[in-house]
Amino acid sequence: MLFWLLSCLYALVTVRASAPAGPWDAFNFAPKSRTVYPTAVKVTHGGVRNAHALVAKGEATLSGNGSWIALDFGVEVGGLVSLNFGKASSRSSIALSFTESPMFISPLTSDDSSFPSTNMSFDGVLHVPAPLPTGFWTQPAAMLRGGYRYLTIVSTSDELVTLSNVSCAISFAPHFPDLRDYSGYFFASDPEFHDKNFLTKLWYAGAYTVQTNTVPLNTGRQVPFVQSPGWLNNATLGVAGPIIVDGAKRDRAVWPGDMGIAVPTQFVSTNDLIPTRNALSTMFAAIDPVTGALPESGPPLSQLGSDTYHAWTLIGTHNYYIYSGDADWLQTVWANYTKAVAFLEGKVDSSGLMNVTGLRDWARLGGGGHNSEGNALLFQVLVTAADLASHVNASSLSSAWSTNATALKQRFNEVFWLPSAGLYRDNDTTTLCPQDANSMAVLFNLTATPEQVASVSEGLTKNWNDLGPVAPELPDTISPFISGLELQAHFAAGNDARAMDLLRREWGYMLYTNLSVQSTLLEGFTANGSLSYRSYRGYNYDPSYTSHAHGWSSGPTSALTYYVLGLTVTSPQGRTWSVAPHTSGLSAAEGGFTTPLGWYGVKWSLKNRSFTLNIDVPEGTTGSVKLPFAGKAIVNGKVTKMEKGDVLQLGGGQHAILVSK
Repeated sequence: MLFWLLSCLYALVTVRASAPAGPWDAFNFAPKSRTVYPTAVKVTHGGVRNAHALVAKGEATLSGNGSWIALDFGVEVGGLVSLNFGKASSRSSIALSFTESPMFISPLTSDDSSFPSTNMSFDGVLHVPAPLPTGFWTQPAAMLRGGYRYLTIVSTSDELVTLSNVSCAISFAPHFPDLRDYSGYFFASDPEFHDKNFLTKLWYAGAYTVQTNTVPLNTGRQVPFVQSPGWLNNATLGVAGPIIVDGAKRDRAVWPGDMGIAVPTQFVSTNDLIPTRNALSTMFAAIDPVTGALPESGPPLSQLGSDTYHAWTLIGTHNYYIYSGDADWLQTVWANYTKAVAFLEGKVDSSGLMNVTGLRDWARLGGGGHNSEGNALLFQVLVTAADLASHVNASSLSSAWSTNATALKQRFNEVFWLPSAGLYRDNDTTTLCPQDANSMAVLFNLTATPEQVASVSEGLTKNWNDLGPVAPELPDTISPFISGLELQAHFAAGNDARAMDLLRREWGYMLYTNLSVQSTLLEGFTANGSLSYRSYRGYNYDPSYTSHAHGWSSGPTSALTYYVLGLTVTSPQGRTWSVAPHTSGLSAAEGGFTTPLGWYGVKWSLKNRSFTLNIDVPEGTTGSVKLPFAGKAIVNGKVTKMEKGDVLQLGGGQHAILVSK
């Protein structure tokens, strides 16, 4: 009944039509059923008989204390395990351990989800005595594991144990009867990568990552954290569910910075925006009524003191409104929203820049004072706030915020631009040039000249190694969160080949490395590809703590849609839209997404000297089309001459464009 009510509620508040079927469906990582079974046996040890029968829902036998089987579910899963005991006695028992990476498969312990341990103690095991008399056992809800690929079953008694029907009931995306029922898709072949299906797989890996991060309300990581061994995932995460959190395994809390990448992924793949609304409502509900400060994270963490994550909540408010057009919700948070904008503006001092005093951030070092990352985020807050104000008829606020954004942009360039490096520096006293602020400067249009855009795009490559950019602001670390912003910055700069190079280095490693789950995307890794951060929000921790399904790493999913397809919405719900394909060395690409107004689709191909573009958008909408090539164009049957970059204005419906170079 609860599942039925969730489904009905969801149907009332959003529109999520199915994407067209096609060959791309083969690359969707989401399971076909909400109950999943192992797909393979990874390893066995000791007295194990008929282990492979568990893949076919048959019976396997463990004989002898310490004998064990590691089962592989094939992709990242999460939820509650069920199984059947046969020939059980009061003395037979087993234990279960869980891990995302095959590196940490062990009969003695699970990987680390509860606390960033420094002693490699991990989470321990879940002890399961034989459930007499029925023999059927289901994992207690409080002991939910939100993300894993490998389940290890070990005998902890001398009794013979026969097991069957080992399964996992998926807990994430609880309002999706069909996890594969996406409202968007992407399809392209990559001629430069060893797997030609790489781009399509990557798009779906990002989409599935964010699905695994969309969770029931009362399944958060308990705080205070359970000390190893053990874990609890029964904390309340916000004001309503389902809700979007940062990771499947952990932290399992709302983090607005992560949402800056994860929510665009969610929009283009599933149009599943109710979890986003619930997450944003949670942040606004926790505003300091006196100062207007927003928390850094949602409950049960409820951490405070982050100017940058405060800014990400405000940026996320604009994202949600543009995608959903949910004017009623915007009115409910508007008073707190304006108070929160004023909180950041109140930190702008006589220098004309924000003085960052809320120092908590995405793990970067050195973010205080007149910091370029913080001020870049403030600029984006002001630009998006001015746009939101225009939609609620607050014209004076819109004008004021727009004016302040213009002034901030000028000071940003005067103070942070470092001509000797051709990049923006981290603050007004250093020569370190960070990955985050420079990526944001291009992406948020903080640059003053086209020459700066080109210089920043080129300068960012100085941080690259074979696996991606090593962030100067967090040494020895490759951050897919900030790299997702850099990826978009290279596309925005018109350096498509550079963007594709970055995709293949960093996400090519993440998606195919045998250290990870090969279905969802890593939180981060070191410069040599090992599974750790140098630090994590103030902690040093063991490698098993790294999340393998982290929404902030899914940047390529929206980037492939927004840039390679070139398809974006430019006003609420897509009443206006833009199509500006980046061919990016590819011969063809297609895909699209759904808004409450209907389907938006693009299909293009490049063959010899002809570029063909087909657009399908809802009637009653209008948009612009920017062509990537000059030449004779046939637009809906009419011939016209087009220069590269020329823009066509079109209405809703289906459009066919052919450009002969």
